[in-house]
Amino acid sequence: MSLVKNKIYVYAISKNEEKFVDRWMDSLEAADAVYVLDTGSTDNTVQKLRDRGAIVKVKEIKPWRFDVARNESLKMVPEDADICICLDLDEVIEDGWRQKLEEIWNENITRLRYNYNWSFDEYGNPAVNFYSEKIHKKSGYKWTHPVHEILSYDGTESFITTDEITVNHYPDSTKSRGSYLPLLELSVEEDPTDDRNMHYLGREYMYHEMYEKCIDTLIKHLNLESATWKDERSASMRFIARSYRNLGRLDEARLWLEKAKNETPYLREPYVESAILEYNNDNFEEADKNLSIALNIKGKYKNYINEPFCYDSTIYDLLSICKFNENKLAEAIYYLDIAIEMDPDDERLKNNKKIIENALNSVN
Repeated sequence: MSLVKNKIYVYAISKNEEKFVDRWMDSLEAADAVYVLDTGSTDNTVQKLRDRGAIVKVKEIKPWRFDVARNESLKMVPEDADICICLDLDEVIEDGWRQKLEEIWNENITRLRYNYNWSFDEYGNPAVNFYSEKIHKKSGYKWTHPVHEILSYDGTESFITTDEITVNHYPDSTKSRGSYLPLLELSVEEDPTDDRNMHYLGREYMYHEMYEKCIDTLIKHLNLESATWKDERSASMRFIARSYRNLGRLDEARLWLEKAKNETPYLREPYVESAILEYNNDNFEEADKNLSIALNIKGKYKNYINEPFCYDSTIYDLLSICKFNENKLAEAIYYLDIAIEMDPDDERLKNNKKIIENALNSVN
């Protein structure tokens, strides 16, 4: 018999997400109640949620801000809540979560860190994985920032971290992130000392191919006194390097990648990005050197900075091509076999193997 000692309520915001409703509600059967603020759906989201037992309020948020919408949804949660779970409709909490949460939680905890799979590869394996923090007690919390919003607490937080609870993210690829850039600009305007959103704004400029703005903004991020998290600093340096690379200024790109390596020698990402830059410019020995260093870094840190191409078949694929161009054919086959094992449906890899085998046969 499972232990039930807390009132656990789930809250969310929604807009045009009818295709996710059943899957989402199925994962929340153990919740005491589910509260949703719908911000203007034109499909059947609201009715489907109500049919499944969710308590839904409809309210448009103008001008749009994610923090305002989330705070409105949090207000729907009754004051007797012991635990609140903020779970978007494109997320699913894995079975057994209630009992695990009941076992972990105590009255001194204010927030829980749990395992979060943000994306998956084509074989269903987690690609980007980190800890999320959207399970919390109700009193004292509010959402802040127009986008990439976070929970702020009026007091001293008491965290607990677990790998026993997992939330999986299955994003709607048809939804635009067009509102992110103006909202990030607003966020930085509201608080120019916030290092997290300065980093996000610079990254967003990169996504929009606004490379000069990306560089300027990320240098501002690095100069903030509060920008002390090395992993994020290293990511800013890598994004500056990417921007310089896209501007054709390769020496400056190399300089910033070296800075990133010095900042986080324990992360694969700066070495792999260096390798990709050199590989694309036919500097195979230098690419090989960086890829070999990356392979010797075994740990994968749980944070949103992780780049999937640093942990999938990419390293082995590139190493194989580098070895081939260095006329190290046996090593080329060795790394290519690993890449094929990791990505068995990739026809290009299989064709590469035929090419290398033919080269080996001609030598023998």
